[in-house]
Amino acid sequence: MEEVLARHRKEKRDLQAKITQRKKNATKKTRKGVNDECDRLERELAEKQQAELEALDPAKEPQIVDALEELVIDDAPATTNGESNTATEDLRQENHQQASSTDQPQQKKPNRQKARLARRAAEAEAQAAAAAEEASHLPDLREREISAMKEQMKKLDLSETLIRPDGHCLFSACAHSMPLDLLVAQTGQAKKEPYQHVRYAAAEFMQRHPDDFAAFMEEPLESYVRKIRDTAEWGGELELQAIARSYNVDVNVLRADGRVEKISSGSESKEDAEPIWLAYYRHSFGLGEHYNALKKSHKS
Repeated sequence: MEEVLARHRKEKRDLQAKITQRKKNATKKTRKGVNDECDRLERELAEKQQAELEALDPAKEPQIVDALEELVIDDAPATTNGESNTATEDLRQENHQQASSTDQPQQKKPNRQKARLARRAAEAEAQAAAAAEEASHLPDLREREISAMKEQMKKLDLSETLIRPDGHCLFSACAHSMPLDLLVAQTGQAKKEPYQHVRYAAAEFMQRHPDDFAAFMEEPLESYVRKIRDTAEWGGELELQAIARSYNVDVNVLRADGRVEKISSGSESKEDAEPIWLAYYRHSFGLGEHYNALKKSHKS
């Protein structure tokens, strides 16, 4: 009997090492199959060893059951520091149930991936809450910018016309401040919207003067000009220069801090034409940078 039990212990240890190696090499796709196979191997070994013990002497079934329990308990971790035998007794009962009934399903292991996802979701929620708390203590940049812009317009005797924030705002604001005959004269074409005249004029001027603009572009001149002419591409410093020079008119851009950026046409013969005034906003409109049209209050 002792020789059989010793062999059984060795078989169990060898199988456990084999199972550990297989589970370590398993992937997400093969993990279920590997677990099922390991359960089958453990069940087959338990049945085989139980049959061998029973074959020794069927009349000694109680001793065989004790031997099976002893075999399993010998492989379990030993208790230390005078701990009670309660855990050992529970383990003995559990092993007895496993030896007598191998068809009971095993307890499912916790899903580590779901736990990780839940932990990450909790961390993201905490970060969002912290960001919202921090933002609640920041100044309202939109309110401050609008208030400061109104103060600057009052100092300069300017009135404002709101322009739709649709990507065409710079060109629409310039078109709003120009006489219709000047607006159309540069294109010589019928356009559905006033801003289209300004876009076309700016794009054509850039194309005719590549040496003045190409060095400041991050893409080929042709594709850049095409976007300015035919799409809702935002306008900026380059477009303001092209507009001022194309229409031979100065452009003044007012900022909320009181600065006035002056874009000159570069020509001395402007026939006393008054400059175009624009209001530049950075924080007050949803799309980001935005231009509204301005004009001197004394003008009709």
